[in-house]
Amino acid sequence: MRGRTMYVVPFSMGPLGGPISQLGVEITDSPYVVLNMGIMTRMGNAVLELIEAGARWVQTIHSVGYPLTDAAGETRPDVTWPCNDTKYIVQFPETREVWSYGSGYGGNALLSKKSFALRIASVMARDEGWLAEHMLLIKVTSPEGRAVHLAGAFPSACGKTNLSMLRPTIPGWSVETIGDDIAWLRPGPDGRLWAINPEAGFFGVAPGTGIETNPTAVQTVWGNTIFTNVALRDDGDVWWEGLTATPPSHLIDWEGNDWTPSSPTPAAHPNSRFTVAAAQCPSISDDWEAAGGVPIDAILFGGRRATNVPLVAQARSWKHGVFMGATISSEKTAAAEGTVGELRRDPFAMLPFCGYNMADYWAHWLKVGKGLGSRAPEIFQVNWFRKGADGSFLWPGFGENSRVIEWIVRRIEGSTDAVDTPIGRLPAAGALDLAGLDLSDETVEQLFHIDKTSWLAECDLTEDYFAQFGDRVPAALLAELSSVRYHLKG
Repeated sequence: MRGRTMYVVPFSMGPLGGPISQLGVEITDSPYVVLNMGIMTRMGNAVLELIEAGARWVQTIHSVGYPLTDAAGETRPDVTWPCNDTKYIVQFPETREVWSYGSGYGGNALLSKKSFALRIASVMARDEGWLAEHMLLIKVTSPEGRAVHLAGAFPSACGKTNLSMLRPTIPGWSVETIGDDIAWLRPGPDGRLWAINPEAGFFGVAPGTGIETNPTAVQTVWGNTIFTNVALRDDGDVWWEGLTATPPSHLIDWEGNDWTPSSPTPAAHPNSRFTVAAAQCPSISDDWEAAGGVPIDAILFGGRRATNVPLVAQARSWKHGVFMGATISSEKTAAAEGTVGELRRDPFAMLPFCGYNMADYWAHWLKVGKGLGSRAPEIFQVNWFRKGADGSFLWPGFGENSRVIEWIVRRIEGSTDAVDTPIGRLPAAGALDLAGLDLSDETVEQLFHIDKTSWLAECDLTEDYFAQFGDRVPAALLAELSSVRYHLKG
């Protein structure tokens, strides 16, 4: 850090002083970090006052690894984006510390995010009986005015942001945003599971976020927003791939070069970002900053599956729901990803973010569910990406996903029917509102078809996957696998 300004950044994850919130301090030599942390967290002296009064806190330290003065006192000029070819981003769960060196970008530098809020917090949650999850949070209100709260875990590129800012296409329903990325869930005094979004802002991936795909997100970033590694228009505004259907005729790309639609490289970096306050989101819920959180009525798990997994299925029990979460996967669709059709596992969308052994993590989920008992949320699995024989998507997705959310809410209420299948409870005939959709009976059948041969093969793959964790896999999950097999063969 020699020759640079050292910043001390005290921050709160969650509303200041809330029962689910946690405190931290980041020491950094990057003004980029300071500016982003001011949006992404509750930052300031009030946090220091709580720490001075005895509140516990997580220690994080970050340096870009580009000193401007060496040990002999010789100086060198700064560069536009200082960093170091050698990088270390290390979490120490036992001592509640994060050390980051050499990187100046994203979650490697904003240590409140994945490093603290998931990798460190997941261990804190294990030790204290709660859950730190890579989940969105939404509030869904029915035409009758009843509100329910849903949490959802979705791996990358599986529709998570779109669902967090969903615009329903069916009359009378509304969806409000509480969080788009991380949720902390804690059993409350009433025996239910309560959740907060510990972040104060959105650190969103820009490419693919567009007027057609996610108009709410586009409306959120109208101003007061930090854009990183996007392209610059001639009028001084920003642009990235997917923002509009037609790109501008000329841009300055993320590397500072002239760019036109005929250029061979993207205008914006594939991981370019926007940082914006959550309060600026037009769909933000009134209770998104409730200190004690919101009660969770259902938990959703979703992957990107072209085959096998139906549009929506309800777990038979909490244990079966944990089995669903433990077996989340997406199918590789390009040779660059590996063998096409091979499953890429991401249990609970937490594989890169869990701070301890994943099988022990599943056991913790089972323990939390046992404590909640009959007050545990219902669990569902969704899949917007199933394809037909011709390779086209069977389900229209985006705002039409509200039809699946409607069925989920009605199942929570107990006012709609489901049919039991070997892999979970599926909507009964006519229970899913498909009015106005141009879906043939054959397409609907394909959306929910359970091919027993394919599912038995998938059970074998699941058994192989579980074997990686040895004897740490909870017996309850092995029993659920045996149950699925038994019913498939029945």
